[in-house]
Amino acid sequence: MLTNYVYKLRPNIRQSNKMDSWLDMLRSTYNWSLADRIAQYNQQFIQGDYCDIRTKAEACPLTCFVSKNGASGEPWKDAKTDKNGNLKNPRRSAGDIQITALPYLKKARPWFAEIDSTVLQQNVKRLDTAYKNFFEGRGFPNFKNRSNFTSFTYQMGVKVQGNKIYLPKLGWMRFFNSRLIPTGFTIKAATLRKRQDGWYISIRIEDKTIPDYVKKPLNEVNSILGCDLGITKLVHFSDRYQIDNPKFSTNKKARRTLKIRQRRVNRKVKGSNNRKKAANKVGRFHKKITDKRTAYQWSVANTIVSRKVDAIALEDLNISGMLRRCKVKTDEKTGRFLKNGQSKKKGLNRSISDASWSDLILKIEYLAVKQGKVVIKINPKYSSQECRNCGHTDKSNRDGEKFICTECGYHEHADIGAAKTIRDRGFKIVRGDSAKLAV
Repeated sequence: MLTNYVYKLRPNIRQSNKMDSWLDMLRSTYNWSLADRIAQYNQQFIQGDYCDIRTKAEACPLTCFVSKNGASGEPWKDAKTDKNGNLKNPRRSAGDIQITALPYLKKARPWFAEIDSTVLQQNVKRLDTAYKNFFEGRGFPNFKNRSNFTSFTYQMGVKVQGNKIYLPKLGWMRFFNSRLIPTGFTIKAATLRKRQDGWYISIRIEDKTIPDYVKKPLNEVNSILGCDLGITKLVHFSDRYQIDNPKFSTNKKARRTLKIRQRRVNRKVKGSNNRKKAANKVGRFHKKITDKRTAYQWSVANTIVSRKVDAIALEDLNISGMLRRCKVKTDEKTGRFLKNGQSKKKGLNRSISDASWSDLILKIEYLAVKQGKVVIKINPKYSSQECRNCGHTDKSNRDGEKFICTECGYHEHADIGAAKTIRDRGFKIVRGDSAKLAV
């Protein structure tokens, strides 16, 4: 079994300054590696698939390395031999080429030798993961700045003794041992992350003697709990139970506090220490809101999973699509922009982001797997507009939280009725229809 434990570190001033400098150097290495790969890509698809620009001769892999996912360096590896002792000449990937170039980087810039070698290697592999996500349909890797590059990873050499942890090239460091590591687990990796109130470490531990959690098969599901996510109430259950939505960042007090603190930042001189202090207060306030929301979501997820059911039916929401801006409307004669409802939708987008449905769904899936329960993703289309009595679907059936069918007059709470519809659709899937199950 593989799991992660998170602790808050207590570094001294020397260690804290050293980790800050590491972040700056690792960020520059990440950005250089990304720029190198982009340059190699442009060499093939913009200049052409050839070595000599004048003659436009085709590229030969023995003399010229051109690849859509390549990097500057020697692509061929000559140090390996097969079982018979013959020299193998495998072609390296872009990540392997850049990892092989790290010793030359340390010689050219000796200050990079202060960083642990596994940290430098994991930094390049982080870029490999970003490229892998891109080829799977997600966004292209972006260049990093100080605000979005705040972590680095150790792959080996981490040791824990009591409330002290040993990190290579940093030494022994105190931490808040809020959760003891169970006996039998070994440390596989450790990720350090800088947040507004200090440094945190996420330790990945593994015990191969403990088997992974196994989900219950669909043919053994006899009871399902339908859940409809909302804003007025965070979750509506199919058994008519509702969970409140505290609205941590969109309530009146939080919005006013954030407005005042952000205004103090804007009134400070740019680049001054006072502006940095004021910005740090804004960041700490955002972190406080995030921590409150996270703790509340774990409580909500535990409430949902602890119900005596075999499966949980959740909406398969396209949240990024729900947060998308309204389409622009223009007057055909004058060409002026017309009202498109974006000013009203801005408040809705804030409420959706504050509810953080995607994080809540991940927590429900995590706890459900630990208890051997199944999470079924349901298409929520027209779930709150479909009449449960006659099946009539119409937009006018719903008026706010009220549901009154325009055909048969059936009335019910709209969101609770939607939760029941999601539960029924889950039963259809269990009985043999196509399903989209949470991994």
